[in-house]
Amino acid sequence: MALYAALIQPFVEFGFMRRALVACLALSLGCGPVGTLLVLRRMSLVGDALSHAVLPGAAIGFMLCGLSLVAMSLGGFIAGLAVALLSGVVARVTPQREDASFAALYLISLAAGVLIVSTRGSNVDLMHVLFGTILAVDNASLLLVVSIATLTLFALAIIARGLIVECFDPGFLRAVGGPSASLHFLFLVLVVINLVAGFHALGTLMAVGLMMLPATAARFWVNDVAKLAATSSAIAFTSAYAGLLLSYHVDLPSGPSIILVAGSVYLISLLAGPRGSVGARILMRQHDQAQTWPE
Repeated sequence: MALYAALIQPFVEFGFMRRALVACLALSLGCGPVGTLLVLRRMSLVGDALSHAVLPGAAIGFMLCGLSLVAMSLGGFIAGLAVALLSGVVARVTPQREDASFAALYLISLAAGVLIVSTRGSNVDLMHVLFGTILAVDNASLLLVVSIATLTLFALAIIARGLIVECFDPGFLRAVGGPSASLHFLFLVLVVINLVAGFHALGTLMAVGLMMLPATAARFWVNDVAKLAATSSAIAFTSAYAGLLLSYHVDLPSGPSIILVAGSVYLISLLAGPRGSVGARILMRQHDQAQTWPE
Protein backbone atom coordinates (compact mmCIF):
# COMPACT_ATOMS: atom_id res chain seq x y z
CA MET A 1 0.00 0.00 0.00
CA ALA A 2 2.89 2.36 0.73
CA LEU A 3 4.22 1.81 -2.77
CA TYR A 4 0.77 2.45 -4.26
CA ALA A 5 0.42 5.65 -2.22
CA ALA A 6 3.85 6.85 -3.33
CA LEU A 7 3.78 5.98 -7.03
CA ILE A 8 0.15 5.82 -8.20
CA GLN A 9 -2.25 7.46 -5.76
CA PRO A 10 -1.36 11.10 -6.67
CA PHE A 11 -2.43 10.45 -10.27
CA VAL A 12 -5.62 8.63 -9.21
CA GLU A 13 -6.64 11.23 -6.66
CA PHE A 14 -5.93 14.49 -8.49
CA GLY A 15 -7.03 15.46 -11.99
CA PHE A 16 -4.26 18.04 -12.42
CA MET A 17 -1.65 15.33 -11.84
CA ARG A 18 -3.29 13.10 -14.48
CA ARG A 19 -3.39 15.95 -17.01
CA ALA A 20 0.27 16.77 -16.29
CA LEU A 21 1.25 13.12 -16.77
CA VAL A 22 -0.64 12.82 -20.08
CA ALA A 23 0.92 16.10 -21.28
CA CYS A 24 4.37 14.74 -20.39
CA LEU A 25 3.64 11.50 -22.25
CA ALA A 26 2.61 13.42 -25.38
CA LEU A 27 5.66 15.70 -25.10
CA SER A 28 7.93 12.67 -24.70
CA LEU A 29 6.52 10.93 -27.79
CA GLY A 30 7.03 14.03 -29.94
CA CYS A 31 10.26 15.37 -28.48
CA GLY A 32 12.11 12.03 -28.34
CA PRO A 33 12.49 11.52 -32.11
CA VAL A 34 12.94 15.25 -32.78
CA GLY A 35 15.70 15.51 -30.15
CA THR A 36 17.40 12.41 -31.55
CA LEU A 37 17.49 13.94 -35.03
CA LEU A 38 18.80 17.22 -33.61
CA VAL A 39 21.68 15.34 -31.99
CA LEU A 40 22.40 13.30 -35.13
CA ARG A 41 22.35 16.45 -37.29
CA ARG A 42 24.70 18.22 -34.80
CA MET A 43 22.01 20.86 -34.14
CA SER A 44 21.69 20.43 -30.36
CA LEU A 45 22.27 24.11 -29.61
CA VAL A 46 19.83 25.11 -32.36
CA GLY A 47 17.05 23.49 -30.34
CA ASP A 48 18.07 25.54 -27.30
CA ALA A 49 18.20 28.72 -29.37
CA LEU A 50 14.77 28.13 -30.89
CA SER A 51 13.24 27.46 -27.48
CA HIS A 52 14.19 31.01 -26.48
CA ALA A 53 13.24 32.39 -29.88
CA VAL A 54 9.53 31.62 -29.33
CA LEU A 55 9.49 33.97 -26.31
CA PRO A 56 8.85 37.34 -28.03
CA GLY A 57 6.00 35.88 -30.10
CA ALA A 58 4.40 34.35 -27.02
CA ALA A 59 4.95 37.63 -25.18
CA ILE A 60 3.22 39.63 -27.91
CA GLY A 61 0.33 37.15 -27.82
CA PHE A 62 0.18 37.63 -24.05
CA MET A 63 0.31 41.41 -24.45
CA LEU A 64 -2.58 41.42 -26.93
CA CYS A 65 -4.84 38.69 -25.51
CA GLY A 66 -3.56 37.84 -22.01
CA LEU A 67 -2.89 34.18 -21.19
CA SER A 68 -4.64 33.03 -24.36
CA LEU A 69 -3.60 29.57 -25.53
CA VAL A 70 -4.18 30.31 -29.22
CA ALA A 71 -2.57 33.77 -29.26
CA MET A 72 0.55 32.72 -27.33
CA SER A 73 0.96 29.49 -29.34
CA LEU A 74 0.54 31.25 -32.69
CA GLY A 75 2.88 34.06 -31.65
CA GLY A 76 5.51 31.61 -30.42
CA PHE A 77 5.29 29.57 -33.63
CA ILE A 78 5.66 32.65 -35.87
CA ALA A 79 8.58 34.02 -33.84
CA GLY A 80 10.42 30.69 -33.70
CA LEU A 81 9.95 30.09 -37.43
CA ALA A 82 11.05 33.65 -38.25
CA VAL A 83 14.29 33.19 -36.29
CA ALA A 84 14.94 29.84 -37.99
CA LEU A 85 14.39 31.31 -41.46
CA LEU A 86 16.38 34.48 -40.73
CA SER A 87 19.32 32.43 -39.43
CA GLY A 88 19.30 30.38 -42.61
CA VAL A 89 19.21 33.51 -44.78
CA VAL A 90 22.09 35.11 -42.86
CA ALA A 91 24.15 31.93 -43.23
CA ARG A 92 23.58 31.87 -47.00
CA VAL A 93 24.22 35.55 -47.81
CA THR A 94 27.11 36.11 -45.38
CA PRO A 95 30.19 34.11 -44.33
CA GLN A 96 28.70 33.65 -40.83
CA ARG A 97 27.78 30.09 -39.83
CA GLU A 98 24.13 29.23 -39.09
CA ASP A 99 24.79 28.37 -35.43
CA ALA A 100 26.33 31.81 -34.85
CA SER A 101 23.25 33.45 -36.37
CA PHE A 102 21.00 31.36 -34.11
CA ALA A 103 23.03 32.41 -31.05
CA ALA A 104 22.78 36.11 -31.91
CA LEU A 105 19.08 36.03 -32.76
CA TYR A 106 18.01 33.96 -29.75
CA LEU A 107 19.71 36.40 -27.36
CA ILE A 108 17.86 39.28 -29.02
CA SER A 109 14.59 37.30 -28.87
CA LEU A 110 15.05 36.39 -25.20
CA ALA A 111 15.76 39.98 -24.17
CA ALA A 112 12.83 41.31 -26.25
CA GLY A 113 10.43 38.72 -24.82
CA VAL A 114 11.39 39.40 -21.19
CA LEU A 115 11.09 43.14 -21.82
CA ILE A 116 7.60 42.84 -23.36
CA VAL A 117 6.23 40.64 -20.57
CA SER A 118 7.83 42.80 -17.86
CA THR A 119 6.34 46.02 -19.18
CA ARG A 120 2.81 44.67 -19.66
CA GLY A 121 2.51 41.91 -17.04
CA SER A 122 3.45 41.06 -13.46
CA ASN A 123 6.36 39.03 -12.14
CA VAL A 124 3.96 36.08 -11.85
CA ASP A 125 3.15 36.35 -15.57
CA LEU A 126 6.88 36.52 -16.39
CA MET A 127 7.61 33.43 -14.29
CA HIS A 128 4.71 31.63 -15.99
CA VAL A 129 6.10 32.40 -19.46
CA LEU A 130 9.72 31.60 -18.56
CA PHE A 131 9.24 28.47 -16.45
CA GLY A 132 5.73 27.23 -17.29
CA THR A 133 3.22 25.59 -14.97
CA ILE A 134 2.73 22.00 -15.99
CA LEU A 135 0.40 21.32 -13.06
CA ALA A 136 -1.91 24.04 -14.44
CA VAL A 137 -2.26 22.42 -17.87
CA ASP A 138 -5.96 22.55 -18.75
CA ASN A 139 -7.91 20.48 -21.27
CA ALA A 140 -7.33 22.95 -24.12
CA SER A 141 -3.56 22.97 -23.57
CA LEU A 142 -3.56 19.20 -23.26
CA LEU A 143 -5.40 18.90 -26.58
CA LEU A 144 -2.83 21.18 -28.22
CA VAL A 145 0.12 19.16 -26.88
CA VAL A 146 -1.42 15.83 -27.93
CA SER A 147 -2.27 17.19 -31.39
CA ILE A 148 1.29 18.44 -31.92
CA ALA A 149 2.74 15.09 -30.81
CA THR A 150 0.42 13.24 -33.22
CA LEU A 151 1.27 15.57 -36.10
CA THR A 152 4.99 15.18 -35.35
CA LEU A 153 4.86 11.39 -35.42
CA PHE A 154 2.88 11.36 -38.69
CA ALA A 155 5.26 13.85 -40.30
CA LEU A 156 8.36 11.94 -39.18
CA ALA A 157 6.89 8.70 -40.52
CA ILE A 158 6.91 10.39 -43.95
CA ILE A 159 10.17 12.37 -43.92
CA ALA A 160 12.35 10.51 -41.41
CA ARG A 161 14.12 8.41 -44.05
CA GLY A 162 15.28 11.51 -45.94
CA LEU A 163 16.33 13.27 -42.73
CA ILE A 164 18.39 10.27 -41.63
CA VAL A 165 20.08 9.97 -45.04
CA GLU A 166 20.93 13.68 -44.87
CA CYS A 167 22.41 13.20 -41.38
CA PHE A 168 24.97 10.65 -42.57
CA ASP A 169 25.52 11.54 -46.23
CA PRO A 170 24.10 14.94 -47.29
CA GLY A 171 26.13 14.83 -50.50
CA PHE A 172 24.38 11.64 -51.62
CA LEU A 173 20.92 13.14 -51.00
CA ARG A 174 21.80 16.18 -53.12
CA ALA A 175 23.38 14.00 -55.81
CA VAL A 176 20.18 11.96 -56.26
CA GLY A 177 18.05 15.11 -56.35
CA GLY A 178 16.59 14.71 -52.87
CA PRO A 179 14.68 17.69 -51.42
CA SER A 180 17.40 18.57 -48.92
CA ALA A 181 16.33 22.19 -48.33
CA SER A 182 12.64 21.27 -48.00
CA LEU A 183 13.43 18.50 -45.51
CA HIS A 184 15.55 20.89 -43.45
CA PHE A 185 12.73 23.46 -43.40
CA LEU A 186 10.08 20.87 -42.46
CA PHE A 187 12.33 19.59 -39.70
CA LEU A 188 12.77 23.11 -38.31
CA VAL A 189 8.96 23.51 -38.35
CA LEU A 190 8.65 20.29 -36.31
CA VAL A 191 11.26 21.55 -33.84
CA VAL A 192 9.42 24.86 -33.42
CA ILE A 193 5.94 23.36 -32.92
CA ASN A 194 7.27 20.88 -30.35
CA LEU A 195 8.97 23.74 -28.51
CA VAL A 196 5.66 25.65 -28.56
CA ALA A 197 3.99 22.58 -27.02
CA GLY A 198 6.76 22.30 -24.42
CA PHE A 199 6.54 26.01 -23.69
CA HIS A 200 3.00 25.65 -22.30
CA ALA A 201 4.16 22.95 -19.88
CA LEU A 202 7.73 23.88 -18.98
CA GLY A 203 8.14 27.51 -20.09
CA THR A 204 10.48 28.91 -22.71
CA LEU A 205 13.64 28.39 -20.63
CA MET A 206 13.12 24.67 -20.04
CA ALA A 207 10.94 23.59 -22.99
CA VAL A 208 14.00 22.16 -24.69
CA GLY A 209 14.90 20.08 -21.61
CA LEU A 210 12.69 17.09 -22.44
CA MET A 211 13.89 17.27 -26.04
CA MET A 212 17.68 17.34 -25.60
CA LEU A 213 18.59 15.72 -22.25
CA PRO A 214 16.91 12.34 -23.04
CA ALA A 215 18.29 12.37 -26.60
CA THR A 216 21.87 12.98 -25.43
CA ALA A 217 21.51 10.37 -22.66
CA ALA A 218 20.17 7.75 -25.10
CA ARG A 219 23.39 7.98 -27.15
CA PHE A 220 25.23 6.22 -24.29
CA TRP A 221 22.86 3.22 -24.33
CA VAL A 222 21.90 2.38 -27.93
CA ASN A 223 23.27 3.09 -31.39
CA ASP A 224 20.45 2.33 -33.83
CA VAL A 225 18.42 5.40 -34.91
CA ALA A 226 15.00 3.86 -34.22
CA LYS A 227 16.18 2.59 -30.83
CA LEU A 228 17.66 6.02 -30.08
CA ALA A 229 14.29 7.69 -30.69
CA ALA A 230 12.40 5.09 -28.62
CA THR A 231 14.95 5.22 -25.78
CA SER A 232 14.87 9.01 -25.81
CA SER A 233 11.06 9.05 -25.50
CA ALA A 234 11.20 6.44 -22.73
CA ILE A 235 13.79 8.43 -20.76
CA ALA A 236 11.78 11.64 -21.24
CA PHE A 237 8.55 10.08 -19.95
CA THR A 238 10.25 8.28 -17.05
CA SER A 239 11.96 11.53 -16.04
CA ALA A 240 8.67 13.40 -16.24
CA TYR A 241 6.86 10.77 -14.15
CA ALA A 242 9.61 10.76 -11.50
CA GLY A 243 9.81 14.55 -11.55
CA LEU A 244 6.07 14.92 -11.00
CA LEU A 245 6.20 12.50 -8.05
CA LEU A 246 9.23 14.32 -6.61
CA SER A 247 7.41 17.62 -6.97
CA TYR A 248 4.26 16.21 -5.31
CA HIS A 249 5.90 14.48 -2.33
CA VAL A 250 8.67 17.00 -1.56
CA ASP A 251 6.71 20.13 -2.52
CA LEU A 252 9.14 21.31 -5.20
CA PRO A 253 8.45 23.23 -8.45
CA SER A 254 7.34 20.64 -10.99
CA GLY A 255 9.13 21.91 -14.12
CA PRO A 256 12.62 22.15 -12.60
CA SER A 257 12.07 18.78 -10.85
CA ILE A 258 11.35 17.09 -14.19
CA ILE A 259 14.37 18.64 -15.89
CA LEU A 260 16.69 17.83 -12.95
CA VAL A 261 15.60 14.18 -13.04
CA ALA A 262 16.29 14.10 -16.79
CA GLY A 263 19.65 15.73 -16.09
CA SER A 264 20.43 13.07 -13.49
CA VAL A 265 19.65 10.35 -16.05
CA TYR A 266 22.05 12.06 -18.46
CA LEU A 267 24.86 12.15 -15.85
CA ILE A 268 24.30 8.46 -14.97
CA SER A 269 24.37 7.60 -18.68
CA LEU A 270 27.53 9.65 -19.15
CA LEU A 271 29.27 7.72 -16.37
CA ALA A 272 27.83 4.21 -16.73
CA GLY A 273 26.28 3.76 -20.18
CA PRO A 274 27.62 0.83 -22.22
CA ARG A 275 28.44 2.89 -25.35
CA GLY A 276 31.15 5.55 -25.22
CA SER A 277 30.58 6.58 -21.58
CA VAL A 278 33.39 7.34 -19.15
CA GLY A 279 32.98 3.96 -17.48
CA ALA A 280 32.92 2.09 -20.81
CA ARG A 281 36.12 3.82 -21.95
CA ILE A 282 37.92 2.98 -18.68
CA LEU A 283 36.91 -0.68 -18.99
CA MET A 284 38.03 -0.76 -22.62
CA ARG A 285 41.41 0.78 -21.73
CA GLN A 286 41.94 -1.75 -18.94
CA HIS A 287 41.02 -4.55 -21.33
CA ASP A 288 43.50 -3.28 -23.95
CA GLN A 289 46.27 -3.02 -21.35
CA ALA A 290 45.57 -6.57 -20.18
CA GLN A 291 45.81 -7.79 -23.78
CA THR A 292 49.06 -5.87 -24.35
CA TRP A 293 50.78 -6.93 -21.10
CA PRO A 294 49.49 -10.44 -20.26
CA GLU A 295 50.61 -11.82 -16.91
